[in-house]
Amino acid sequence: MATIVAVRVPLFCSLLFFPLLLAAEDATRVEYTCPADDVEKFGLICSEDEPCDVFLELASVEGVGSTIFATGNLHTLVTTLYGVLLMSGDGGKTWAEPNPRIQAAALDQVQFPDFQHGWASGVTLEPLARDPFFLVTADGGKTWRRRPVFNETRYGSIQQFWFDSAKSGQLIFEGSKGSFEIYETTTGGETWTIKEAGNKTARLAIAPAKDTATWRVRADTATKANRIERRTARGGWEVVATFAVRAGVCK
Repeated sequence: MATIVAVRVPLFCSLLFFPLLLAAEDATRVEYTCPADDVEKFGLICSEDEPCDVFLELASVEGVGSTIFATGNLHTLVTTLYGVLLMSGDGGKTWAEPNPRIQAAALDQVQFPDFQHGWASGVTLEPLARDPFFLVTADGGKTWRRRPVFNETRYGSIQQFWFDSAKSGQLIFEGSKGSFEIYETTTGGETWTIKEAGNKTARLAIAPAKDTATWRVRADTATKANRIERRTARGGWEVVATFAVRAGVCK
């Protein structure tokens, strides 16, 4: 079993971490205890006879020096519970959550164009995808703030984004009816300007090809784990960390 150590950090500390996860030979577990408030809040129908398993799904990973960030969500078979951001400052040996879990949301892509500035895309799911947002950091991932993409409610999600500097970036917004819109920013995502719209699948000209990525997340069905992997100099992949898919159970 993975070793898990709960660490309490004073609220006045500039770096607020949630429970520290120590990587071990077996998969590390991101714990979810299913408090009674969550059962009511999410309308979960669970019991001792018919429990609801809760799963961790990792969507993206980014490495910045010896620091690694991973994004994903906790969900049951039918309900997305929380968006989750994970961070390791020692190359994958230990992990923590530098931002509170985000209710009824999922976090997707994470990217750092330099050592200080980073973005993690997210979307609210209640139950339809709406109100896409970013978690943004300017201090290397120590603190994050939530920044909406639109000022009004929009149904859909961020299909892809890419920043080529701390100020300049693009995103593709996929609407709920299959439409696509490309936006650009020169303010680090504070404001966005639409550049293109249509019903054809869009692509970002500034983003590198996916097959050149240094990091990836892969679900291993045999071990029921999320594997964080890094490309080797020879073009293969090495496992840096594994996280158990099963996070908890609601009864």
